[in-house]
Amino acid sequence: MSAHENLEHAEHAEHASHSNKKIALLIAVLALFLAFSETLGKSSQTAAIADNIKASDTWNFFQAKTIRQSSLRTAAEALAAQLPAITNDEAKAAVTKQIETWRNTVTRYESDPKENDGRKELRAQAEHLEHERDTWLARYHQYEFASAAFQIGIVLASAQVITGILAMGWLSGLLGLCGLGFMALGLWAPHALQLAGH
Repeated sequence: MSAHENLEHAEHAEHASHSNKKIALLIAVLALFLAFSETLGKSSQTAAIADNIKASDTWNFFQAKTIRQSSLRTAAEALAAQLPAITNDEAKAAVTKQIETWRNTVTRYESDPKENDGRKELRAQAEHLEHERDTWLARYHQYEFASAAFQIGIVLASAQVITGILAMGWLSGLLGLCGLGFMALGLWAPHALQLAGH
């Protein structure tokens, strides 16, 4: 080999080494953002499950209140129907008081702003928890899309090192930007793609 060929070979090796360093840096950056999107996705999934359990518990409490309310309303109406047949004034007063107590309880079961556990308040709480759950799930899906983009980007960048095809590196970078876009949607506008689909 001549000195000129040796110099050309060294320059080519140096250029390849410099190019590989850029790809290695791209892979490292993509892996970093992959770790962020995976962590955010896992925490969103956990929060969605927690809110789903809370919403289910709240709806169960709502149903229990509804059953108790219906039972008391039925008992009050049955006792009220018997009231005209009672002739003893003391007994009539006691029955009237019991009917009034049950009717007040029925009203309190419908709405109890003080304790915040009437049917009206429980429904609002459960619906709020369902909305929060849906938001966490939407975030989770955005982070999953971001993770997929970062993973494919890492594969393409690795393939460029092996094949030397420059387009794979560019495509890898574009996928990294897509992943960042999905992460941004997950953080600030998790329902954006759902709204666009409607």
